Amino acid sequence: MPDQTKPLWTAGAVARAVGGRLIGADADICGLTYNSREIGPHDLFLALKGARDGHDFASAAFEAGAACALVEHAVEGGPCIVVEDTLEALEALGVAARERASQVRRGAVTGSVGKTSVTQAIRAGLDLAGPAHGSIKSYNNHIGVPLTLARMPAGVERAVFEIGMNAPGEIAPLSRFVAPHAACVTTVGPVHIEGFVDGETGVAREKAAIFEGLVPGGLAVINGDIVWANLLVGAARDAGAEPVLFGSASGHDARLVDFRPDSEGATVVADIRGNRQTFRLAQSGHHWGLNSLAVILMLEALDVPLDTALHALAAFQPLAGRGQERTIAVPGGAFTLIDESYNANPLSMAAGFRSLGARPVAAGGRRVVVLTDMLELGDQSQALHVGLSEAIEAAGLDMVHTAGPQMKLLNDTLPASRKGLWRETASELAAEAAMLAGPGDIVMVKGSNGSKASLIAAALAELNTAPNGTP
Repeated sequence: MPDQTKPLWTAGAVARAVGGRLIGADADICGLTYNSREIGPHDLFLALKGARDGHDFASAAFEAGAACALVEHAVEGGPCIVVEDTLEALEALGVAARERASQVRRGAVTGSVGKTSVTQAIRAGLDLAGPAHGSIKSYNNHIGVPLTLARMPAGVERAVFEIGMNAPGEIAPLSRFVAPHAACVTTVGPVHIEGFVDGETGVAREKAAIFEGLVPGGLAVINGDIVWANLLVGAARDAGAEPVLFGSASGHDARLVDFRPDSEGATVVADIRGNRQTFRLAQSGHHWGLNSLAVILMLEALDVPLDTALHALAAFQPLAGRGQERTIAVPGGAFTLIDESYNANPLSMAAGFRSLGARPVAAGGRRVVVLTDMLELGDQSQALHVGLSEAIEAAGLDMVHTAGPQMKLLNDTLPASRKGLWRETASELAAEAAMLAGPGDIVMVKGSNGSKASLIAAALAELNTAPNGTP
């Protein structure tokens, strides 16, 4: 949430920025939200229209302490700013926030995998370098991006924004709102492909659209290891941007030389513009080798020194549902729970399997994955679920438990030695959590948010028998 130690706006300033009419007294505004349940003192309530009409919650927002409401018609309970369209007004307020803080170096991140974690790792580096601002959670859509802009204090030095998509044509307008000085594509894969008639090619073109919003002479930070690298480089040059590449091949601006995971994270050896660097990560997932290089290049583009970037990476902990680890005490010992339940797609599944396969296990322990359905894969869903068996085999995993109709397809292809429990839903599998792990195991839970993998991760965590429920 925004810093509420001093006002972000006044109601009058908001009205002028969005071309609205202020009804009632002027007021200081310290934060903005469209969720009446998140209202804090002196917040501006945004009465947006979606599945529910935000105007219906204006009274509750005022009762919770809102200073003012942005509305399309006058409401009772407090001052309000009346506009023709509240979403368009939010967009205008975001642009106004960007323009009043012209000193801010802005970055933007997209990608089929890793954009939230990379964005937050960049934010960690920006915070160490000076007053900074950025996306919270996964505020990366047509509401979240302008809202994040509108929440940007006038006095910050740097900011980073996450940009996502579910369908064609969404990324370029959001990038233009941000007008970044540097933009990153972490990777491209078969994610949200059901909305693209040309499949992964369409996804790649949509991700490349982030470069269309770059300021003149901006930097395009690109994963040079993926098959779509040339397409991304071409799109960057077409947008007048300078491409900079990270990856494992020679000739990249940042090259991964070695990645050595351990129980406390990983050691990375990299070549950064011809200089050998060895640094620590708090993350142990193999994909964090390349992620860390993307973070370093983005921070460099936003005028953050390398030593500050490395310090931030060493301290940056996995986000909730994106690789957080816990030791779960159970009768006879303990197992390690890796919670990757926030989301999943074929790329992140394969990366997770590879990372798990590289982890040492105690005598008698197993490398176990608990998987729920990957969503939004369209007519490729069946093949992509069945295809996970190859990555599981390559990683040498010991046991695979699954839930969901699509994961049933994977379960049916597994050899008997690896085949664990399958249940129709995540909640059914969660009810049998005690059957999924044992002492010495390392257990990774992964699946799409919509297929409720988090239920299984929570059930496994609740098995903890340590005093006071702590590891």
